[in-house]
Amino acid sequence: VCLLHVTLLMKCAFTDSLFSAEDEAFLLKRLVVLSQHPLLSTPEKLFYMDCILHFPENRPINCGDEALPVLLTPQLASALLPTVFNDSATLLARLHLQALVFLEEGEEEGQGLAYIYDHLTALLHIVDRGGSRDIVVTFFRAAFLFLFYFQHVEGYSARLSEQFCQLYLQHTQLAPHILNLVDKTLERLPECNWALGLLQGLQRVISTAPLGQLTLRDLSCHLKVLARVAEEGKISQCRTLGFLSAVITQSSSLLCTSGDWRLGNGVLGVCRRVLLHPSLDSLLIPLADILQHLTCYYGDTDIQDHARLYYTLLTTLSREKLSVVLAQSAAEGGGQVKKRTLSCVMAESEGLTNILTVHQTEQLVFQLTEGVSGLQQEMENLQLSQDEGDKVLESYRAQFCESGFASQIMLKYHLTHTEPHDPRFEQIFSICLHFSLTDDHYEQLQDISVPCLFRQRPPPVVQLTLKPRRPYPTTIHVSAIFTSKDGLTWHTTMPDVHVEFQQAFLPLPVPLSWSRASRQDVFEGLWDEFCSEMGDCIISLFCCQLREAALKALVEKHFLPFLVSDLSQEDELRVLLFLPPRSHVLLKISSEEDATQFNMATDTRQLLPHMNSYLLTVTSSQDESVR
Repeated sequence: VCLLHVTLLMKCAFTDSLFSAEDEAFLLKRLVVLSQHPLLSTPEKLFYMDCILHFPENRPINCGDEALPVLLTPQLASALLPTVFNDSATLLARLHLQALVFLEEGEEEGQGLAYIYDHLTALLHIVDRGGSRDIVVTFFRAAFLFLFYFQHVEGYSARLSEQFCQLYLQHTQLAPHILNLVDKTLERLPECNWALGLLQGLQRVISTAPLGQLTLRDLSCHLKVLARVAEEGKISQCRTLGFLSAVITQSSSLLCTSGDWRLGNGVLGVCRRVLLHPSLDSLLIPLADILQHLTCYYGDTDIQDHARLYYTLLTTLSREKLSVVLAQSAAEGGGQVKKRTLSCVMAESEGLTNILTVHQTEQLVFQLTEGVSGLQQEMENLQLSQDEGDKVLESYRAQFCESGFASQIMLKYHLTHTEPHDPRFEQIFSICLHFSLTDDHYEQLQDISVPCLFRQRPPPVVQLTLKPRRPYPTTIHVSAIFTSKDGLTWHTTMPDVHVEFQQAFLPLPVPLSWSRASRQDVFEGLWDEFCSEMGDCIISLFCCQLREAALKALVEKHFLPFLVSDLSQEDELRVLLFLPPRSHVLLKISSEEDATQFNMATDTRQLLPHMNSYLLTVTSSQDESVR
């Protein structure tokens, strides 16, 4: 991958001064072969197809972002025709490529376009027979690609619209996908009439479907579609009102008698959009009849009240004033709160929407600052006997491995506000901290809940419990969800937490009753074992220049909890570091004539670079040290 990528970059830079026409043809054919090679992974094949779309020609004709090379003929590209057996990403990438090929060749009525449409129809049939969610999403994305390039081919676009209508009648739960396709098509192709034609077709099939077979679930989906149809001023709403009238007035209807609030709200949502329709004057009487029937007979008082309100507005205000009352006013400025109108009494009102929405903060709100760090070892199941002499190491090894010993690193932080602070977040409640690892060195962290955070009170302490897989430095991403004083829910990112190498240091995992002599016996046994250089065991040497007083201060500050020898011992100091889950680093520290030596031995050679960096840091921090 890297070699071919570099070759293409060189071709882009030097063009025909370095690559001949034969080289260009060879590279393009090579890309086509690699894009379908069965032994390559899907990401690699997608990369090669993307290289075809951005192929650096010696003498390019087109200057667009995705211009097909001239040498990519339909015959050459036929090797990359999509099939229903392709995964989603490969299918869409191949469909995109073929659409560009046939669009470039002008074969809008040829076999190429027919193949693409047949492939789209095959996907539709799979969806119609209960395809998975992945197939459904792939089909709608493929349909959007087809429309993006070939919506002007009326024969195919009209057939596709009719097939969508029939698909919807059989699977009304696809309404959100169909409406999303309509919205995206109108957004990217504003001059295209296909989306409006689809909405008209959906309105037609909904209004003509037998009401006796209508279920409440289907009705809920129909109301969503009709509400979207009512937003288009170019579409007549007579069919919509006829359908609503039939649904609420027929004797066999369960809608009014059931008093379902959600369905009633859906009917009112359609009516509200019809109130804003440009042709409202011609719809006045049927709409008034519907609202009056809801007011008198619907089985939910809330729906009756809102229907009465809409009926009153319809019969007392002119169309211009009605539009002003119902239209949701936009904020006159970025930071102002939106104005509230009478339309906000609906369940989808702005206030309820704000409460139910998780808002994103624009800046940092709070952070985890260094607190009192602590170490903890799980020793509930660890019962080591204190043997004498050579048996100490054997006892430690055997009982340590058999005990299922696991160590935890406990890090404590203060949760504090950041500066500058936002007055809205002076008091914060129900904080949920979420932690995301950037590597697999540690077990996944659980979320942590903090009841509250007040700026005027001492900051709460947050304790992280880390379970290392490998005791290496790491970075943890932190985010939080919390509730502000006004009841709104917010999501915010927080500064990363950096776990340093030395924070994984633990003393020798043995009971406190063990004597210093026993600990030194373990040290000696481990040292001899590590010096044999078996497996990952390795020894190393770190040298620096430290005076005696500086060396003693360094050991007291950084290694005192891990010291197994007497600090007053002048010739050699011994430090035993245990790094969970099962690693050791042993240090023999001595002052020689020309330098201070840190002889190191470990059973995990990957720890040496981190240990060397740590020693460089701590030795250079001494006032009297000279690197």
